Amino acid sequence: MGREFIDLFDEWSSSYDETVSGNDQEYKEVFHKYDEILETVVQRSGSVVLEFGVGTGNLSEKLLKSGKQVIGIEPSKGMREKASDRHPDLTLHDGDFLSFPKLDQEIDTIVSTYAFHHLTDEEKDLAIGQYSQLLKKNGKIVFADTAYLHEDDKKERHEKVRSQGFLNLLKDLQTEYYTTLGVLEDLFKKHDFEVSFKKLNEYVWLMEAVKK
Repeated sequence: MGREFIDLFDEWSSSYDETVSGNDQEYKEVFHKYDEILETVVQRSGSVVLEFGVGTGNLSEKLLKSGKQVIGIEPSKGMREKASDRHPDLTLHDGDFLSFPKLDQEIDTIVSTYAFHHLTDEEKDLAIGQYSQLLKKNGKIVFADTAYLHEDDKKERHEKVRSQGFLNLLKDLQTEYYTTLGVLEDLFKKHDFEVSFKKLNEYVWLMEAVKK
């Protein structure tokens, strides 16, 4: 359920913000228009937001500044410490997409950026099922993450990255659980969500799912 990557997150916490700023050439395209991507998620969110994979708190900051109430879930101690130092007023819990504390208040939006790929397709199914129970009618899931149009797109992307010599990125794409839009659409529909997708850069798609 993504917990197998915690050591990587802890190590990455000290340099994550530098990576998303575009200074890392290998990941420059992945994080292209990073601020715009975060703003898009904020604009599509309601007033009481549950955020998975808070990281160092970049999305949390924008959500809080827009006046939203944010409950953050982050499995990495290193990332949580960074986020808490930046935003002492942020409600932040140890947890992940599948295991998190029981919430006292009603949530209208569940958000995440650059994180849902840490789950296998089977775990994504379980997670979306949980969120369907958590959200009321018209509640929303707003995720932004790397995904593929289809399996051929996946193969072509890997070949392009290999030809660019971006071996760290290639290992990431091959090791984690990036899936296709078709799989995601089926999972959301299975759990009574109407979902739409919008491409935000060469890698990242906005996934907006509304509970029926």
